[in-house]
Amino acid sequence: MTVDLLNDALVTLRHADRDGRPRVEIAPTSKLIGEVLRIFREHHYIEEFTFVPTGRGGRYDVTLSRRINSCGVVKPRIAVQHDNLERYESRFLPAQDFGLLVLSTNRGVVAHDQARELKIGGRLLAYVY
Repeated sequence: MTVDLLNDALVTLRHADRDGRPRVEIAPTSKLIGEVLRIFREHHYIEEFTFVPTGRGGRYDVTLSRRINSCGVVKPRIAVQHDNLERYESRFLPAQDFGLLVLSTNRGVVAHDQARELKIGGRLLAYVY
């Protein structure tokens, strides 16, 4: 029984990247996992991902780019304002301008740099570096 699908997906990505596998399948899926994978692709942490319907919810086939050192979810999902993002960057990321925080905002799932540009806050979902 899975409790947190996003956590299971990110652990699968981290272990596959560490083991040197070029491709990985993520199942079960959710729309949130798809949005987080989209942000990872935009920032070149993964090369590509595709959704494959299986009749039971589907799965994501992910092609890795061997750039993930670590990734994980933020529990509990902390509400953060745009002017306090730097505090959480130093808490979850190893260095300034190295890595990425993923937020759920009222404008969708965005990276922390885009949230800072838009001057919007949200809930922290995940990190990757």
